[in-house]
Amino acid sequence: MASPRTRVLIVDDEDNHRRTLAIGLRLESFEVHEARDGEAAIELCESGADFDVAIVDLMMPGINGLDLARRLRTRRPDVRVVLTSAYHLSERQLERADVGAIGFVPKPYHLDELVAFLRAKVPVSACA
Repeated sequence: MASPRTRVLIVDDEDNHRRTLAIGLRLESFEVHEARDGEAAIELCESGADFDVAIVDLMMPGINGLDLARRLRTRRPDVRVVLTSAYHLSERQLERADVGAIGFVPKPYHLDELVAFLRAKVPVSACA
């Protein structure tokens, strides 16, 4: 029986960034869903798409990353949220935002660093 793969939702309005990250994570054996914005991410949740962790860009039109993280925490408390942005967010700011995020990864980042972060933060039972 194959071991389960970590299921990741990438939410980013920058198409090239989202697609490149999706390709990289798939090559690292993650199962990947993509959403172009917060509204599309909510639609995925409501359609029954299953994921363990959401990588959410802070700066998006419509539902921004903080609002999306709050909505995910309400709708899917089992999903871990990782916020990302070119703008820096300290651990203290992350705590004050009270969105339930497990961390912040500043852009630009290296794929291997993000993969290591995800594997460290997502339960072993969900990792490939």
